[in-house]
Amino acid sequence: MLPNIGITEAVILLFIVLLLFGAKRLPEIGGSLGKGIREFKNSVKEVGNEVRGELEDADDARAEHRQDED
Repeated sequence: MLPNIGITEAVILLFIVLLLFGAKRLPEIGGSLGKGIREFKNSVKEVGNEVRGELEDADDARAEHRQDED
């Protein structure tokens, strides 16, 4: 995480970014960054769902195995 950034530091950082990329490119960069973050979140959710499904399948198989032993 970022250490305590004040208003002055944020303004300076924004000014540097504006100088580097230009005003016309900032919306493009922001949109691309937002799209990338959304895709990453969706991928993380998909992996989580797959893992949960595998765990549930393993629990079901374990329960069936216990029933067979009884």
